[in-house]
Amino acid sequence: MANLTDATSLQQFEELFKKNSKSLTVVHFHAAWAPQCSQMNDVMAELAKEHKHTMFVKLEAEAVPEVSEKYEITSVPTFLFFKGGEKIDRLDGAHAPELTNKVQRLGSGGGGAARAGDVPKEDLNERLKRLINAAPCMLFMKGSPQEPRCGFSRQTVQILKDHNVHYSSFDIFSDEEVRQGLKTYSNWPTYPQVYVNGELIGGLDIVKELVESGELENTFPKTVSLESRLKSLINKAPVMLFMKGNKEVSELKCPLFLPFLSPETQFKRELNENGELASVLKGEN
Repeated sequence: MANLTDATSLQQFEELFKKNSKSLTVVHFHAAWAPQCSQMNDVMAELAKEHKHTMFVKLEAEAVPEVSEKYEITSVPTFLFFKGGEKIDRLDGAHAPELTNKVQRLGSGGGGAARAGDVPKEDLNERLKRLINAAPCMLFMKGSPQEPRCGFSRQTVQILKDHNVHYSSFDIFSDEEVRQGLKTYSNWPTYPQVYVNGELIGGLDIVKELVESGELENTFPKTVSLESRLKSLINKAPVMLFMKGNKEVSELKCPLFLPFLSPETQFKRELNENGELASVLKGEN
């Protein structure tokens, strides 16, 4: 898709901004080792199909540190929203419904009047279907996991947390159309509502029943803990080096790691610093 691309360098990142300075640009700072980033890349791909006039950019945070440091990216996934060359919004974390809402709101000029030729408003049922499939586990609740606004939502959040369930949430108070429409769509009149793989599980009572029967563990997707992720990384090879940049000459970010380089790579680095690398590669010496 023409409006979905990768930025692999600072120069490419800046060129994309020049070409799309007048339209909304959404930048996803991601990492290959984070499964939630892969999930959000899929969400971005779907949004790109629906919002043809919005540019979606994927940028690996560790591969382009100049950009990540400039915008203070400290975790992934993180989304930045730009328009007119200026950063206008930010979203930290894998929150597919919130990303969708921001793209819709900011892409339409913040809710201004529709222009001639604009794409018609998305059918409500299609939107609801997309929302409940935005993540493997979706919780439609009153408020947010950080600030639940009813006792039932608070209890549901606590259960999911206690059982290490990985989920995304949608605040029904943020969209009255979704709040009312989902009741009819799923034939479930109350909130919270929990969905797994696009299928309605139920509300708090059903979640409690799953806990009591011992079936909850097999029903919901699990969060990969930081400890497990680190253990997987450090056991990836017999010897693992965690460093700034990578071991190629042009990418090395910190001189403290020079002793870990192979003799061949160190030799290339010395030639590069002396300005002799190009001539050696061409066979002039």
